[in-house]
Amino acid sequence: MPIADEALTPQAVVHEPSRLTWIGHSTVLMELNGKRVLTDPVLRERVAVLRRVAPLGNAGVPDVDAILISHVHYDHLDLPSLRRFARSTPLVVPAGAARHVRSLRFTDVRELACGEEVQLGPVTVRSTFADHEARRRPFGRVVPSLGYLVTDSATVYFAGDTDLFDGMVDIASELDVALLPIAGWGPRIPAGHMDPMRAAQAVARLKPRLAVPIHWGTYRRFDLRSDDDSVREPATVFARTVEELAPDVAVSVLPPGGTVEIGPRTMRPKVVP
Repeated sequence: MPIADEALTPQAVVHEPSRLTWIGHSTVLMELNGKRVLTDPVLRERVAVLRRVAPLGNAGVPDVDAILISHVHYDHLDLPSLRRFARSTPLVVPAGAARHVRSLRFTDVRELACGEEVQLGPVTVRSTFADHEARRRPFGRVVPSLGYLVTDSATVYFAGDTDLFDGMVDIASELDVALLPIAGWGPRIPAGHMDPMRAAQAVARLKPRLAVPIHWGTYRRFDLRSDDDSVREPATVFARTVEELAPDVAVSVLPPGGTVEIGPRTMRPKVVP
């Protein structure tokens, strides 16, 4: 059921294990103290000119407590995927993006400008800057992109789509996990995105306990090859470069559907088989 707005009293808080499941592309299920927050759900075999090259598996994710949308591009704000969820689910979107989901009749749509915060029960969501221009083509106007800092039993930074920017050093003083885009779905990575090496530089600025690469190896343009080596190369380069630039940061390269558990800060995160 959706997260209630009222905060829990200290006596009522019982921390449950925190975990992250990468469903593919920028779709990540965060389970923080028993609450389920989903980012940018794209749960289809085909999206516009893109085809899914990673198994979709059991990616329905029927029950979540909140959905976060980073920006209005079709591979992040996918209306057919959103139709799978209860219309009472809180939906957090960038300021100016609510009109794009109006036809779906969600009853709790919250627009955030950069730096604003919303409390979803025990979960705090703060919007962060993202260096990424987004509009809903062909006729939509530019709507600012966002990242999100999600805090409850762990602190998780979901970058959405973004280029490297100086303000990353101030995202959070104690960051458990950084979910960072490392590639794309075409033959090149344009401005407003990070390639594996720039994403590794972002890790050095953010200093999380754990870095998880996202936005890679899931969708490809129809006319591009999708063999295992070409699909996995961005993650391999990212992990190797993080080891060079930020050796104290753990990296979990998850397969689509893969899960990592986030324990107390004295413990290393653990990939769930």
